Amino acid sequence: MKTNSTRISFVRHGEVDNPSLVNYGRLPDFFLSEEGCRQAQAAADVLECKPITAIFSSPMRRTVETAERIAIRHDSLTVRTVELLNEVYTPFEGRLKSEMDEIGWDVYSGNESPFEKPGDILVRVHQFVSEMLHQYGGHHVVAVTHGDVIAFMVLWTKGMPVTPKARLLLYRGAYLAHASITTFVYQTASKEEVPTIEYMIPYKKA
Repeated sequence: MKTNSTRISFVRHGEVDNPSLVNYGRLPDFFLSEEGCRQAQAAADVLECKPITAIFSSPMRRTVETAERIAIRHDSLTVRTVELLNEVYTPFEGRLKSEMDEIGWDVYSGNESPFEKPGDILVRVHQFVSEMLHQYGGHHVVAVTHGDVIAFMVLWTKGMPVTPKARLLLYRGAYLAHASITTFVYQTASKEEVPTIEYMIPYKKA
């Protein structure tokens, strides 16, 4: 169903099975935990009644698993993986979570190509948004991706610096919830438009 506005719902993947407590990044074979499956199911429940036109996902297993739980509720829709939605490319993969906590999960400072900086993430998110606005203008699409991919887009929308420090201020230490839904609503086909934002945690009671 087409409307005047374009809605792009970015869904963070569900919680990951990570008994070694490492920064898994783009490492293979990290899948949803039992709790992550419940979280993804809650997101699917919320989105079931929405007129979703297309569903996209990062190539990582945890995002595909989350996206498939959403897609199964919508007849004839299949998950399409898109590299633009992928996890941050960082040299910190495999580091212990305790070590990452000490540096505030700043996986960007000092990075050189081919590793990514926040601005690189924002460029590819804007490219994805631009493609969605032109291909699915007036429709509602879902994109299952990763925390910083969403967080940096939110920072840009709010006019805040796109930095790890601003990200911490934005979420006040709680960070973006697993399986949360951040929807950007556009009235035009320009990726330069500053959209309105709707945020919800589907399994959190009001």
